[in-house]
Amino acid sequence: MKKTKFLILAAIIGVTSIVAIAADHIDAPAVIGGTTDITDFYAFQGENTSNMVFVANVQGLLSPGSTANAAFDENTLIEINIDTNNDNVEDLVIQATPRDGRMYFFGPAAPLQTGLNSTILTNDASGSVEITPYGQNAITSTENGIQFFAGPRDDPFFFDSAQYNAIIDGMATSFNNPGNDTFAGTNVLSVVVEVPKSLIGGSGTINTWVESKRKQ
Repeated sequence: MKKTKFLILAAIIGVTSIVAIAADHIDAPAVIGGTTDITDFYAFQGENTSNMVFVANVQGLLSPGSTANAAFDENTLIEINIDTNNDNVEDLVIQATPRDGRMYFFGPAAPLQTGLNSTILTNDASGSVEITPYGQNAITSTENGIQFFAGPRDDPFFFDSAQYNAIIDGMATSFNNPGNDTFAGTNVLSVVVEVPKSLIGGSGTINTWVESKRKQ
């Protein structure tokens, strides 16, 4: 696979020692509704406490009827950035890019360059997984101690949009418990990577964020 440069299109930022969640289902016109639109980013300690799990979701608000035809964009790189020394510059990246029904992963490894542009780390391939078709059981793979998944999932983000608007408009003072899930019944396309902590610094605090980058 030749080295290909990608340009940043969208980013969501989270900071984590154990758990981080960032979500954005309403974006600027340039990316909203597109294949590069990031909806959520999650980072948390795995069930195996020696691992960290990273979840990047794209293409939000997919109805059940449209999910079967939704696909990862083969001209887009999903890049998870990891800052291990608190300078807000990525020290490691995990890259994911689809091709012919599989998601290919690279890293965690030091990027060839930091910032807006990226090059696929072809010398640091870590594994691949068949993209799970809609309505089928999750297909996962484990290579080099890293577990991978890519495919459609129910949108995990809970938000009561109507109550939020009522609060903003001064018609309510707080959210209801449990409230109404605005995103119930909608889906996203998810990329999930479970990585041994030893591959990303072992212990301590990391800063982590995700970007989607389109091929130049």
